[in-house]
Amino acid sequence: MASSVRAGATPLPPADTASSRDPGPERVIRAIVFDLDNTLTDFMRMKEAAIQAAIDGMIDAGFQKSREELRRRVQAIYDVRGLEFQRVFDELLELEFGEVDPKILASGVVAYRRARESELVLYPHAQMTLLELAKRGIKLGVVSDAPRFQVWLRLCTLGLQHLFDAVVTLDDTGERKPAAAPFREVLRRLGVPPAESLMIGDWAERDVVGGKSLGMKTVFARYGDTFDTKESGADYDVDDVFELVGIVDQLNGRVPVAGSPGGGPHVR
Repeated sequence: MASSVRAGATPLPPADTASSRDPGPERVIRAIVFDLDNTLTDFMRMKEAAIQAAIDGMIDAGFQKSREELRRRVQAIYDVRGLEFQRVFDELLELEFGEVDPKILASGVVAYRRARESELVLYPHAQMTLLELAKRGIKLGVVSDAPRFQVWLRLCTLGLQHLFDAVVTLDDTGERKPAAAPFREVLRRLGVPPAESLMIGDWAERDVVGGKSLGMKTVFARYGDTFDTKESGADYDVDDVFELVGIVDQLNGRVPVAGSPGGGPHVR
């Protein structure tokens, strides 16, 4: 699918000009920073499947509430504690019974973990995108608002733990996007200035705003958007992560590979 540039942006030169073929311009983009959840992996789909599996497991173990009621109570805890809260089922049982029933808790946790392992998968073309960018000598980074161990659990589950040159989590700066600190830290570790980097994420108010505040070029991962965002404010909107390769090729004056999935960027 084609990506798009904000109205008013300066049109990019054609990728097949003589200057892009021989000897080739200096590289514009040297690093790309990815958000993790809903940018590389469909986190919300995984989370919902894991919660439902845990609820079924707890009911099977003797929790005498309907699935709908338990889902409502779990969501109420997440609304207060955040989606990364690791003791959600403990708190649910404490609120219901005044103590934790180990049989019910264990049944819920085991079911949750099994579902998480099976449902945590990369978006289509994500791995191919990362490999294509790495082949081009692009440094790769991750910046996430999740805790450090949870980020690494996801990366290892997805088989991505060796692909990134820098990974910055909430524990590394103590600040969440769009604060500047996480973006500054990942760029410092990558050794690349903001003007030579690109940020891609699914949350416009965090990923796009934060990246642009430092002068990074920005890409909105519309395929992972859960807020029905109308105007992202990003330099590019993409419907397939592989479109990122075409954007980088165009910015760096490289002729895109014909027939690549996702196509090349479209300037409007």
